[in-house]
Amino acid sequence: MPAFDYQALDRRGRLKKGMLEGDSARQVRQQLRDQGLAPTKVSPASQSLSGESTASSFLGNLFEPSLSVSERALITRQLATLIGAGLPVEEALLAVSRQTELPKTQKMLVTVRARVMEGYSLAGSLEVYPRAFPDLFRATVAAGESSGHLDAVLNQLADFSEAQHESASRIQQALVYPVILFVLTLLILAGLLGYVVPDIVAVFADTGQALPSLTIWIITLSDFVAAYGWVILLAIVILVFGARKILAVETHRLVFDRFLLKAPLSSKMARGRNIAQFASTLSILTASGVPLVDAMKIAGQVISNRWLRNEVSQATVRVSEGSSLQSALQASGYFPPMMLYMIASGESSGELDGMLARVAKYLQQDLEALLATLLSLIGPMMLIIMGGAVFTIVMAILLPIINLNQMVA
Repeated sequence: MPAFDYQALDRRGRLKKGMLEGDSARQVRQQLRDQGLAPTKVSPASQSLSGESTASSFLGNLFEPSLSVSERALITRQLATLIGAGLPVEEALLAVSRQTELPKTQKMLVTVRARVMEGYSLAGSLEVYPRAFPDLFRATVAAGESSGHLDAVLNQLADFSEAQHESASRIQQALVYPVILFVLTLLILAGLLGYVVPDIVAVFADTGQALPSLTIWIITLSDFVAAYGWVILLAIVILVFGARKILAVETHRLVFDRFLLKAPLSSKMARGRNIAQFASTLSILTASGVPLVDAMKIAGQVISNRWLRNEVSQATVRVSEGSSLQSALQASGYFPPMMLYMIASGESSGELDGMLARVAKYLQQDLEALLATLLSLIGPMMLIIMGGAVFTIVMAILLPIINLNQMVA
């Protein structure tokens, strides 16, 4: 039964909004009249959520409904529990929609339930909201439906989403302190160079004494910041937008992504993050019964590095031609030997999905350890930079005072 959003006026003229299910908009209007409401607008729920964004692709992407990783994990876990308890999919969707407190999420679930009741599969019904339920999610759900193990597949998806959310949360929490230090450093330096130093310079200008070289250098820097500070900010903004524009070109992006895979400092992070996501996604898909070639095509889409994504696409072609997964990935030269050995072991033992899951866990832990080390160094480095900059400015101010006292003595 389709779902409809409505707007109606009560007996006091107050506007009421909500959602009702009915065979048609006419039936929903009659239900509202039976409740003593005067309907002013009734529209299908799917249109009310995404139809207003068809004017342009930009606005469509901007207003298209989505879910956070934590919200998607919670919904997936609830659906897995209810379906595993024997509830039909449409009843499980109804129960979860009533459980959620967010109107946006409730509307999405009711719309998906309406499509399921019209005869669509769950994966096909989720296609209405591609941002909320990405390709990986829908492909895995489709595999679970076809294999008859939808509850187990949904539990795997929930575990995957929760792990992603936990990893992102740890990184965000670790970045709070360095970001605060960086902002404070900029504010302190801007305040000293823009306001404190000019006032001190005015005092020394009246004495007519020769200023130390450090003081002259700081005064020059202060004058430059005061005169051209807005130009510097504008140049930074132009550089950022220019870089994004350049990287929007596919050939330039490929060159840049290949550089990230080769550069000494960024290569381990770029490879580790992308390969861990690829291995984890491929593990879920193969465990859900998706054929290896199709699973590689889907898992390759989660790789953000374009050059590495192309290498995976070429490996997919090799596998479709009869090559083993281990040899296909080894030909690219970007996958770690440990991963290749474990994949070869998984292929020979028939437990490829389990080996891929172990590889993904190992790579994720290795990446998190590297990030933790780097983030732990950023804080002290920012303190050293801030302390050194403030000390330099203070010394530039104190040196003329010390020289003046010596002259008076």
